[in-house]
Amino acid sequence: MLKKIMFLLALVIVVYSCAKVPMSGRNQLALVGNEELLPMAYVQYSDVLKESKIVTNTAQGQMVVRVGKRIADAVRIYMTEQGLEKELQGFAWEFNLIEGDMINAWCMPGGKVAFYTGIMPICRDETGVAVVMGHEVAHAIANHGRERMSNGMVMNGLIGGAQVAMGQNPSLMQNLFLQAFGVGGQLGMLTFSRRHELEADQLGLNFMALAGYDPRTAPGFWDRMGEGRSGAEPPEFLSTHPGPNRRKDELNKQMPEAMKYYEKSNKQK
Repeated sequence: MLKKIMFLLALVIVVYSCAKVPMSGRNQLALVGNEELLPMAYVQYSDVLKESKIVTNTAQGQMVVRVGKRIADAVRIYMTEQGLEKELQGFAWEFNLIEGDMINAWCMPGGKVAFYTGIMPICRDETGVAVVMGHEVAHAIANHGRERMSNGMVMNGLIGGAQVAMGQNPSLMQNLFLQAFGVGGQLGMLTFSRRHELEADQLGLNFMALAGYDPRTAPGFWDRMGEGRSGAEPPEFLSTHPGPNRRKDELNKQMPEAMKYYEKSNKQK
C-alpha cells in the first residue's frame, strides 16, 4: 500500500512539474529551477574558460560576440512579447571564442556561449555564425539541459524537487548536471538527443530570422558541414545525430515560418 501511495505521489509531482518549450509548445519535465541550475552552469563555464585559450578579442571573436548579442536581443524581445520574460530571469549572456580545432559550439543555461575556432571556416561569415548561434541559444531557451537533468532525477528517484535532492545527495545532483550537459570533459561539449537537436534547429532558425539574418542561408551551412567531414568521423558538433541531410530537410519544412519572422524583422528596421 505504501509503495502505491509513493508511486501516486511521484506521479503527481511529475505531472505538476511540466513546462512548455517556448515557440514549439512541446511539454517537458522541469524538476529543476534556474535558481539551482544557473549557478552550476556559471561555475562550469568559468572553469572551461580558465582551461582554454580565449581569442574573443580577434576579428572572428568579435563577430561571435556581435552575432550573439543581436540574437540575444531578438530572443529577449520575442519572449517579452509572448509574456515569457520570466524564463530569462537570471540569464547573464556571454559570448567567447576558444582556440581549438574542434568543430563545435555550445550554450550553457543562462546564455553562456562558447565557439571553437575549428567551426569558424564552416560558418564562413556572420550569417553562418548566426545559424550556429541561433541553434545553440535555442538549446538554452528550450531548457533541453534542464529536461535531461529532470529525467535523470526521476530515474534516480529524486522526485521531490531540486532543493530537496541537493540536500539528500548533492554529489549525485552534480553528476546528473554533468551528464545532462555532457560537460566535464576536455571539450566542455553539450550533447543532446535527436529530438532536442531538431527542436533547436527549428527554434534557432526562427531566432536568427528574428535577429535579421536570412534563414535561407541555414541549409547551406549544413552542406558545408557535410563536405567538411570528407568521410571521416562526424565532428563533435553533430553529436552523431541527426545528419546534415536530415537537418536540411527539417529546416526547409520550417522555412515558411522562419521567413515570416525574417520579414517582420526587416519591417522593424
